[in-house]
Amino acid sequence: MIKKLISMFSHGPLHLVIIMVAFIWILPSVGLLITSFRSSADVAASGWWTVFEHPFNFTRYTLENYQEVILKIGIGKAFLNTLLITIPATIIPILIASFAAYAFAWMEFPGRRLLFVILVGLLVVPLQMTLIPVLRIFNKLGIAGTFPGIWLAHTGYGLPLIIYLLYNFISGLPSELFDSSSIDGATPFQIFTRMVIPLSLPALASVTIFQFLWVWNDLLVALVYLGGTPDVAPLTVRISALVGSYGQDWELLTAAAFVSMALPLVLFLGLQRYFVKGILAGSVKG
Repeated sequence: MIKKLISMFSHGPLHLVIIMVAFIWILPSVGLLITSFRSSADVAASGWWTVFEHPFNFTRYTLENYQEVILKIGIGKAFLNTLLITIPATIIPILIASFAAYAFAWMEFPGRRLLFVILVGLLVVPLQMTLIPVLRIFNKLGIAGTFPGIWLAHTGYGLPLIIYLLYNFISGLPSELFDSSSIDGATPFQIFTRMVIPLSLPALASVTIFQFLWVWNDLLVALVYLGGTPDVAPLTVRISALVGSYGQDWELLTAAAFVSMALPLVLFLGLQRYFVKGILAGSVKG
């Protein structure tokens, strides 16, 4: 271990700077986690860093904060609602976008270039401009405040970017693969399912993580299309309501916040290499 540290610092101050930046970046999360396990009296009496004076004194920690926010305040229900929102709102746009990206990249049809230009132009349209018109449509259709409504909203907002990212990767695949498959009699759907999808797994993994994290952490779209109804409210809406109701109870707010960030943190750390590989995929062709 010591040899590794010595070799790390021997390469110059860059590694030291990276470690310092990473330490500063993770410090608020550590404070959040420690505060979520402290009692209200300890939180009011001293800062979270004081636990390092006696780090193995486990009597200073408690699980009551998590029990209260999950069972009594309703964070547990909001966690399930967030899963019910995020999983379909991730799968649906990626499924549609993969078909669309393949069509834009390798299929000839009238208006292909014009449609792709319009799609790219949608990336610069501010999200806030669409909230009221779409909400009126949802009210007329009777899907405002429902899970299908929020699924459609996130699908519409996520499609342009996901299609664009997947198009950049799929269009960089060797054309010889498609030519040889067509000569062998494969249909476009067979080429898509048996060649494009397996070869595009890094890109699909990266956009899946990106879309999942964006939907999971979304507050604005959920607040507009779902409102504050507890039956369908996700974690972000419930936690924003807690700030007003429990503004002085830092131990409860930090426990609720850590519940909301635990799953995305595990997902990103577990699939980080796929995320980086997918982002870099297609950047260098040949």
